[in-house]
Amino acid sequence: MAEVESPSASPSEAAPSTRRRVLLGAIASLLGATLFWAGNYVVGAEAVASIDPVSLVLLRWMIAFVPLVLIAQIVERPRWREVLKAWPWLIALSVFGLLGYNLLLYFSLQHTDAFNAALINAFNPALITLAAAVFLRQRLTAFSIAGVLTALIGVLIVLSNGDFGQLVRTGFGLGQIFMIGAILIWTAYTITGRLAPAIPPITSTAVQAGISVIVLAPISLALGGPSWPTATGPLLSLLFIGVFPSIFSYLLWNRALTVIPASSAGVFLNLITVFTAVITILAGHQTSPAQLVGGIVVIAGVIITNVRDLKPATAARSETESS
Repeated sequence: MAEVESPSASPSEAAPSTRRRVLLGAIASLLGATLFWAGNYVVGAEAVASIDPVSLVLLRWMIAFVPLVLIAQIVERPRWREVLKAWPWLIALSVFGLLGYNLLLYFSLQHTDAFNAALINAFNPALITLAAAVFLRQRLTAFSIAGVLTALIGVLIVLSNGDFGQLVRTGFGLGQIFMIGAILIWTAYTITGRLAPAIPPITSTAVQAGISVIVLAPISLALGGPSWPTATGPLLSLLFIGVFPSIFSYLLWNRALTVIPASSAGVFLNLITVFTAVITILAGHQTSPAQLVGGIVVIAGVIITNVRDLKPATAARSETESS
């Protein structure tokens, strides 16, 4: 998963049928991006059974690095020297996002199921809203506060399996602690990204992937890795993770942002949890009532938090359709 932005351009001057087709294409792109990111949870949970998290993150970005560089060159044509001048920001983003978040996610998936991890991750947009208020001085509205509190209640339902007393008695599980750490570090990644100089998003991701490989390779070697899988199942899992959530999700997401405002597109990130639940159920894994109820409450809270961002987008679409 990643929060990346590109200049949004409205197809308002096109014919209505063309506008609808472009908008539907953008929505389909958002659905594809979030579906692949959900697949990272489900497939990642299978992969960590045979590939250690350090090797998995290293091999993932090794696979994705060259295609991302080539696509960035073709699509964005960046001025690489100018991009590399922002190297302190790119290193920070890489450490927080591509390295930190994914390492903690895969460590979490060693100790909890994909759906539970995705439910905790669904609280991330509300947490980012709080962090933006503290570090970026963005104003918290009544809707924001109500949404954050609602989402927090949903996360506590998930963490306690519906029994708050049990949470007080036993505390968090190891997988839950790793996942809480993951959303905290992704929040740091997001705030850092908003403070960093503007860099084309695919280009930024490509450079961060390269930095991740450089940083993680000696660590992996010191730990006796990387452990490249030889069995068919783990190998296919690795290739899926290295291609679909690492490359195609970013391409689809940024394609959609040329049509749909980033604030409106961000709400689609809640579908990661929904898609993870659907895939989990279709795969035959059991889900508890607390997970389902907690997930609904979390997503409702995030939607309430972002209701202010949704209104202008809706108004803009109505104005476009009436012209």
